[in-house]
Amino acid sequence: MTSPDVPVSAHGVSAHDVAVPETYTIPVGPLHVALEEPMYFKIDVRGETVTSVDINAGHVHRGIEYLATHRSMIQTVVLTERICSLCSASHPEAFAMAAEAIAELEVPSRAKYLRVIAGEVKRLASNLFNVAILAHLTGFETLFMHVMQVREIAQDIKEAVFGNRMDLGAICIGGVRYDLDAEIMMELTKRLDEIAPLVDEIIETYRTNGTILRRTRGVGVLTRDQAIACGVVGPVARASGVVYDVRHAAPYAAYPDLEVAARGLSDGDVWSRAMIRLYEARDAIDIVRQALAKLPAGEIHGDERPDVPPGETIAKVEAPRGELIYYLKTNDGPNPERVKWRVPTFMNWDALRFMLAEAKVADIAIVVNSIDPCISCTER
Repeated sequence: MTSPDVPVSAHGVSAHDVAVPETYTIPVGPLHVALEEPMYFKIDVRGETVTSVDINAGHVHRGIEYLATHRSMIQTVVLTERICSLCSASHPEAFAMAAEAIAELEVPSRAKYLRVIAGEVKRLASNLFNVAILAHLTGFETLFMHVMQVREIAQDIKEAVFGNRMDLGAICIGGVRYDLDAEIMMELTKRLDEIAPLVDEIIETYRTNGTILRRTRGVGVLTRDQAIACGVVGPVARASGVVYDVRHAAPYAAYPDLEVAARGLSDGDVWSRAMIRLYEARDAIDIVRQALAKLPAGEIHGDERPDVPPGETIAKVEAPRGELIYYLKTNDGPNPERVKWRVPTFMNWDALRFMLAEAKVADIAIVVNSIDPCISCTER
């Protein structure tokens, strides 16, 4: 018999019998199956819903900025390429651009186009890798293996053109360290023709597949105002309606002579961020084709060991994850006096506090993956 002082539901269950969700803390990381690199999240949860997030980084600090000041300018180009394998064309390019600005070096036209080709091939492979991991985290293992198989074609392109599958060794101060002959250009065109329809199929799958849509639509939402407040960049920003791309805002290399689509979506969820990456992977193929068609004759670099006088400047490129900024200060010595970079993840990971608010525990890994975090880039 229920006391008349206790409210009773229509099903005869008293309020005392209804369990109040307990608030507790879940540690995610620094070593966790859902994280590619060490990063620690202290997540407060009520029931199955996230109430707050505390992000703790610094687990893989390597002191690369310090190491750069103890190496020559030429050695630092090689060092910056080792910062991150997925952005291994963007880091040395930004550093080389800064050095070229201080030294007032003019990069040959052919080298500018070759830099674009290297960067866009890396963008293609990097974006496919991220959306493949998304499929894995949703439990769609068949799609994960298919996307990774398609990405292998991009890896084969890198091996055929640059001799390496990850670090390309393509950039030097004043130009590039590789060239394309007729045979390699023919092979590159053939592989692009092979991968393009497969990327189109992947785009259609992510656009229409029920499993992907149920796990990603409306999940990890970042509004346009929140994106601006956090200063996010790259696909994360463009998926929230902030269509900012360095290739448009401050064109570099051969991008002023090429057509680059301005991609943007407005929902700001996990699905939108994946679709932006897929669209830009497809665009990367088109940009490489344009660069091959317009590739001018001429030198690929100037002086192999140019003198960089004292000075300071910044340079920025559009890495696969977004705007990458380099600050370089030089003096009378052979080594840089100061090298500092601001990477996309540094701006993007703060937005996880908004994306994970009211998210379900099962979606934490998917949301974190959606910013494509690179801890190696960030913890310098």
